[in-house]
Amino acid sequence: MSKLPEKFPEYLIMYKMLTKKISELKKGNSESEIMEKIKKYELERTKIISMFPENFFENYSMEE
Repeated sequence: MSKLPEKFPEYLIMYKMLTKKISELKKGNSESEIMEKIKKYELERTKIISMFPENFFENYSMEE
């Protein structure tokens, strides 16, 4: 397994929070402001994913 980032607990918490927020926003309206927030959150999640070993977040679903 590859080396985990130094502050991986914080990144893991942030990843879970962003995943939950995205899921909540997708259940709501599809207004442009909400879609912009979703894009922003997904970008941040992608940055977090890139810091971790491949498939580290595979077991985390959007339903959490």
